[in-house]
Amino acid sequence: MARARLTRRRLLGLDRSGPPPPETLRKQPLHPWTIPNAIGFLRLALIPVFLVLGLNSGDGRRTLATVLFAVIAWSDYADGMAARITGQYSRLGALLDPLTDRLLVLSGAIVAWKYELLPRWALAVLAARELFMLVLTELALRRGIDLKVNMLGRWAVWPVMSAMALAFIVETWFTDVLLYIGLAMTLAATVMYVQDGLRQLRGQERGPSS
Repeated sequence: MARARLTRRRLLGLDRSGPPPPETLRKQPLHPWTIPNAIGFLRLALIPVFLVLGLNSGDGRRTLATVLFAVIAWSDYADGMAARITGQYSRLGALLDPLTDRLLVLSGAIVAWKYELLPRWALAVLAARELFMLVLTELALRRGIDLKVNMLGRWAVWPVMSAMALAFIVETWFTDVLLYIGLAMTLAATVMYVQDGLRQLRGQERGPSS
């Protein structure tokens, strides 16, 4: 299958038209040793370091912890660009990327909760949503269902992570606004994931069309 031409919009992740790369689909080999996956492994390894630094910061606003959080968040963009530039797509990358994002959001929520940097009720809803998505993804994989990351879900990550990163720096009402916007987008995306999963499940039960 010929790949779509790597335009500037596609490189930056703004154009995601067309089918997903075949290497990322279910039943494909994991292919762990790629440049994008190396970035993914590094992101995953840095999350517990951020968590330890953040929880032992005294007020949730330790510079090194904040820098780590920002690096882990923004490097999500880097591994996607690396995959598009090198063509090194993989099944493991497709699974690792959203998992790392969810763990980072949960870690940020834990630190923000401890020091009351953001409204705790919103953090609780956000954490519950991320845990729900982890369970939903696992159940879907067991049933042979791939929950494709929707664009609303992709965009929802940014106001959520921006709210946390800013809250780790300064106290301002704007962090609450960002979190509420991100939370609303995240919950709407969750509904879309559930609908997608149910649609695929019904398709499995009906079997292939004649």
